[in-house]
Parts: sequence; C-alpha cells; structure tokens
Amino acid sequence: MNRWFALIPIAALAALGVFMMIQLGHLSGAPGEGREYKPDALVGQPIPETVLPILQGEVETNQRLDLKTAGVGKPMIVNLFASWCAPCRLEHPQLMKLKAQGINVIGVAYKDEPVATRAFLDELGDPYALVLVDREGRAGLDLGVSGVPESFAVDAYGTIVAKSSGPVLTDADLQRLVDALKAPPR
Repeated sequence: MNRWFALIPIAALAALGVFMMIQLGHLSGAPGEGREYKPDALVGQPIPETVLPILQGEVETNQRLDLKTAGVGKPMIVNLFASWCAPCRLEHPQLMKLKAQGINVIGVAYKDEPVATRAFLDELGDPYALVLVDREGRAGLDLGVSGVPESFAVDAYGTIVAKSSGPVLTDADLQRLVDALKAPPR
C-alpha cells in the first residue's frame, strides 16, 4: 500500500508538466489570443528591421547595419549561429558550400562573445559575407527563433521565402533553401 503513495507525487508532477506544456503552446501571442507557435510563421513576410553591430576581427564595431538591408538588394541566407552551439559546427560545411556557390550568407552571432565567434570562424572557415553581433538575442526575438542554428532564405525584395529550424545537414536541406531563393516572387 505504501508503494502506491510513493507514486502519487510522480504522477502529480507528470500531470503538471503536461498541463504546463499545453499552456505554453498557447502563450506565443498576446494574452487571450490563443495562438500557437508556428515555426514558419514569418515565411512570406518581410524580414524584420533589426539593427545590429558588425563584427570586425574579434570586436563588435560601432558601425550598425539593419538586417533588412544586409543583402544589398540581392537574395541572401540569414544564419543565426553561435560558437557554443554543437549543431552549428555540424552544419558549417553546408554553409561553406553556399559560399562556394556564390550565395550571400549573412551570419548573426546569437548570444555569443565576439572573441569566441571569431575563434569559431577562424577554426572552421568563414562562410559569411558579413557577421552581425546579437549578444542579447534581439534578432532571435524579432525572427522568432527557438534556438540556434536557424536559417532564413530572404529574396532580393527582403521577403523571407523559406526557413530551416535546426541545422542544415544534408545537401537536400541546403538545396531547399537555395531553390527558395531562385523561385519567382509570388
């Protein structure tokens, strides 16, 4: 009989966990809206205006650039990454392939120190045309990321045309982003 009493706290914690997960799934909008998290919610929308400092060498410069204009009127892939992120290391060879294809890749160093970001890029190679520093995670909030890495294909008009949540690991994953950049505007 005492064994069953020991299971009551475990069952109560499990029920509480399920309840909280259900509730958190409905808190992504304003109170009372009941919107659920949608990982591709920004696809088809303009990339948010987010002004961030530029990484130069190992330092965050005073020069700032709006993520919206980082592609200079050309299609781009915006990749949020961090030196502390193990999946970012795994996807890095795919980003180097993008660079080799001549595709403009803009890096956003998410919640990372500039010195660590530079060491990461020096070790693995730098696939980015430009790296912006997002120490506080502002771009992550604006883009609705759930973690790093995440990549956004942005057309020449500044519209997000595809998103990859998690690492781009296969050639098929990479091709999906590239094809989205080449698709005619809708």
